Amino acid sequence: MATSIDGGFTSLKQNLEITGLQSATVSTRQQRVREAIEKEITVLSSFLAGSYQRSTMIAPLSEADIDIFIVLDPSYFEKYTPAALLDRVRTVLLKTYNTGTRISRNGQAVTLTFSDFKVDAVPCYNRKGGGFLIPNSIGGNWISTNPPAHEAHTTASNKAHNGDIVPLIKMMRRWNREINSAFKGFYLELMTIDILNNITITDYPSGVRYVLDKGREKIKFKQIDPAGYGDQVNPLDNVTTVEDAVSRFTTAYNRAVKAEGFAANGKIPAAFDEWRKIFGDYFPAYG
Repeated sequence: MATSIDGGFTSLKQNLEITGLQSATVSTRQQRVREAIEKEITVLSSFLAGSYQRSTMIAPLSEADIDIFIVLDPSYFEKYTPAALLDRVRTVLLKTYNTGTRISRNGQAVTLTFSDFKVDAVPCYNRKGGGFLIPNSIGGNWISTNPPAHEAHTTASNKAHNGDIVPLIKMMRRWNREINSAFKGFYLELMTIDILNNITITDYPSGVRYVLDKGREKIKFKQIDPAGYGDQVNPLDNVTTVEDAVSRFTTAYNRAVKAEGFAANGKIPAAFDEWRKIFGDYFPAYG
């Protein structure tokens, strides 16, 4: 419970954090997944990637995917097509996780669905010139990517904003969950960093409102992948038109403006109600 806007956003920030116990569980489980693959496949190295590694993953963990990149010996490259490589990894994992865990192959990873969260095992190869090649079983090709470059991009921005950009990214991700994950989380992360480049975050309420405001135009365009391979990140996930995407931002922006107006006039409970329309129950009730 909270009685001030600052207190409400402090609670929101805390509510979005992955707990220490959950982090310990993730650490143990990802290590076991790595070991299971290494029993039959030659692995050069492995590392955590995705929003968990960039510290932008939000609670609850049950709705998240933990990404593990498994860097394989290059001798497998000519032996397996993208789909065959994923099938091979899935077959190996099934020998260790043969009960109680669903193991499926998706476009670019093998997904292990545990009772509390999912793990995406992404087999890959070192890429000439840097980065990694990951399989795309749908297109039958290899995709260039570089998760450490993504992590460095977010870390640099967070440092420039004195640690405030990551919590704000998490808030944008929470809003996205409230609207049925309309947008790709990684896109929202890149967009938020882009919008706030060289902008001072004075407080979270105005920061959220500013991103929602500028996002109405930004959402019309893709974001350049900071890995530097010329790829672009598409914003749309569970929306199909740009008009719908803009509408989602406009609705949330109007609520943020309304909330700030209520707060400025001392109507704090009313302001709380508007912020809860954006963030749901992760923003505390007034009181």
